[in-house]
Amino acid sequence: MNFTFRQLQYFRAVAEQRNFGRAAQVCHVSQPALSVQIKALEESMGGPLFERQARDILLTPLGRDVLEYAQQVLNVAERLDRFARDHSGGHRSLSIGIIPTVAPYLLPGVLAGLRAADVSLRVQIREARTERLLAMLRTGEIDAAVLALPLGGGAFHEEPLFEDRFLLAGSQTRLNRLTVSPEALRPLDLKAAQLILLEDGHCLTDQALDVCGQDRTSGHINMGASSLATLSRLVAEGFGLTLMPELAAQAETDAVPGLQLLRFGAPQPARTIGLVRRTSTGGEAWFDRLAQVIRQVGEEVVAKTRS
Repeated sequence: MNFTFRQLQYFRAVAEQRNFGRAAQVCHVSQPALSVQIKALEESMGGPLFERQARDILLTPLGRDVLEYAQQVLNVAERLDRFARDHSGGHRSLSIGIIPTVAPYLLPGVLAGLRAADVSLRVQIREARTERLLAMLRTGEIDAAVLALPLGGGAFHEEPLFEDRFLLAGSQTRLNRLTVSPEALRPLDLKAAQLILLEDGHCLTDQALDVCGQDRTSGHINMGASSLATLSRLVAEGFGLTLMPELAAQAETDAVPGLQLLRFGAPQPARTIGLVRRTSTGGEAWFDRLAQVIRQVGEEVVAKTRS
């Protein structure tokens, strides 16, 4: 690289001020020193960057092109400088992945809890399905992920957080058609029922099929909804039944009139929500604190459906 950040800073100042003297004042250098650096930059770029007139200074076509790139380079350098100063001052960042069937119901409380515990923490959230989150974990794009466990394999450390039980959701008319009493109702009793599930690729769909003892080829399975919100509205209108995680129950029944929930008899089917990180990741203190916040929020949410 035949140019320096300082030369780019001086160049930007001249372009903004349209005067070498004023640009030198802005940069806190002498005008001759600034002119020398601009001349060196012009030599590196292969031509004049400014058209010098008696009372004004204009950018040449080459200067306009160079200014566009210089702005990008300087903006990134300034962001990196701010990051370095923040980090040295105790500010930290954390990138967390979370599956879509958990994110809307858990995130508000978790983010509030993290903010209350450490106002200097910057949190980035990436919402994606399980396979995508695991790929992002492997490549270091995220630091941890909130998923349904277990995953298996030795590449990740899995921390179970709370149990999220499944409820049967549908319209009151559909639920009234069930021939088994609620106390004795088991997921296997739904083999003859029309189930609507999330589109393929969601781990919740795999879990629902597993607990109900069905597979994708069943004529009673309809997979295609993109979210729990969509599922809730479909089954509330009588288009079949679905399994609703406790984590989503309160939010969805509040949002969808006519959506009714029925609890299965013991033992109730459930999924385990956990926090996952790479086994190679050090500094486990941040992971333990994050797990504690998520566990507390999750347990509070599901407890509302059990009271």
